Amino acid sequence: MQNSLYFVPPAKNEPVLSYKSGSPEREKILKALECARSYEVDIPMIINGKEVFTENKIKMSPPHDHQKVLGYYSRGTEKHVEDAIDAALAARKKWAAMSWKQRASIFLKAAGMISGPYRARINSATMLAQSKSVHQAEIDSACELADFLRFNVQYMTEIYNEQPESDESIWNRIEQRGLEGFVFALTPFNFTAIAGNLPSAPALMGNTVVWKPSNTQIYSATIIMEIFMEAGLPDGVINLVYVSGPVAGKTIFSHKDFAGIHFTGSTSVFQNIWKEIGSNIQNYRSYPRIVGETGGKNFVLAHKSANARQVATALTRGAFEYQGQKCSAASRAYLPQNLWDEIWDEIKCDMESIKMGPVEDFSNFVNAVIDEASFDKLSSFIDGAKKADDAKIIYGGNYDKSVGYFIEPTIILTTNPHYITMEEELFGPVLTIYIYDTDKFEETIELVDNTSIYALTGSIFSKDRFVIEDVMEKLNHAAGNFYINDKPTGAVVNQQPFGGARGSGTNDKAGSKLNLLRWVSPRTIKECFLPAESYKYPFLEE
Repeated sequence: MQNSLYFVPPAKNEPVLSYKSGSPEREKILKALECARSYEVDIPMIINGKEVFTENKIKMSPPHDHQKVLGYYSRGTEKHVEDAIDAALAARKKWAAMSWKQRASIFLKAAGMISGPYRARINSATMLAQSKSVHQAEIDSACELADFLRFNVQYMTEIYNEQPESDESIWNRIEQRGLEGFVFALTPFNFTAIAGNLPSAPALMGNTVVWKPSNTQIYSATIIMEIFMEAGLPDGVINLVYVSGPVAGKTIFSHKDFAGIHFTGSTSVFQNIWKEIGSNIQNYRSYPRIVGETGGKNFVLAHKSANARQVATALTRGAFEYQGQKCSAASRAYLPQNLWDEIWDEIKCDMESIKMGPVEDFSNFVNAVIDEASFDKLSSFIDGAKKADDAKIIYGGNYDKSVGYFIEPTIILTTNPHYITMEEELFGPVLTIYIYDTDKFEETIELVDNTSIYALTGSIFSKDRFVIEDVMEKLNHAAGNFYINDKPTGAVVNQQPFGGARGSGTNDKAGSKLNLLRWVSPRTIKECFLPAESYKYPFLEE
């Protein structure tokens, strides 16, 4: 057996490809899109490394072309969840005992496959099933997922290398063990990278996992699972099931070996999960780890000294990239009266050049929202703004679901800082702006802090460093990711670890060592080389 100390390859952020006209990557993605649209897939669950099909087939269609059928997935039952738990528990002991070097190799190989031969395929799947532009798919499903896997391996080695002090007579050690039981990964539709990270991060640290992706992300989730298995992931380590949330929760949260949940989704769902875990707490072998990133009502606050053009760009990109379907999307803005006219002129210029349509047309900046339920919710808020006395739509406000679920980028101007779209998360391309009296900046800071239950992301635009420092202090707990003179979106693994508190989650920072520490249970070991041979201490001497 080799007992050398190994160093993993240094992690670096995956370069983002441009997909400009005539580039090799553009040709590859166009071919991948054409191929994916040319046939219908039949997607099974993966339990204990085996494909599991059912007779209950659910259709998958692009949100921007809901008459097109991409394929079908097999809907599972409570029995399939039980089978997945059994498989995870059966694989746990051998997986936990496997050398960390072998676990690292599997996920490093997966990262290489994602950034290499699988790049066009996973990007095209994300574009079609989740209606992401080629740029949004590139930074998500290829680059960020590869980054998660590579940097998590690096963080794992850092965690294992952190050891307590010892001396010539005592050797102190800390052993990082996987949790006792199985982990449940519940993943969202909007980021393929998050869907890959939530099950793989606990697995890397020696845990086995039951993974339930969002129904609208299954098309790309199955490719992630294929990559993990091709990279050498043993059977039963990650088990992929397609069941409803209540079916999964009923079985998982009542199981004595439930060890933790890794979650990204809505605040209301996470709060209900927490309640259910709490009501079953006496049944578990140990206290489960509850890690969740939930909603946001993210703000842009501009000071009177801000650069109007920079504020406008931040709002256009921050609010409307990926149709505002980012937990971090800019959805409420507080702008000073002295800059409003200039900022609005810049925003109008941006908005008039934006095109909306299917992802296959690379000139479209905005695509479709994820499904009909989202479309109906957003259109109802837009209709409400059209009738409101204290708000008006100053741009957009149109919507159409005849071909795809298209919501026009919409800007609401309100005179009421507590208007509903200033407080409630919409998760779509709707931005609400409040114009404040230029001389009431301090009062506006209070509004920003107290208006929303969330604390995920936010930004301040100002040229005055005293103002920036003051805002950072007064909004200390208003955002887990805080931006200075930038849009409040686009966190990069290892650069801006992501997560928020208050109603936005447990702030365990995906893309950092902090998150991986949640998936281990440390054991402290003290070895004494010269054990005592008498109970008497010096103070007992006469």
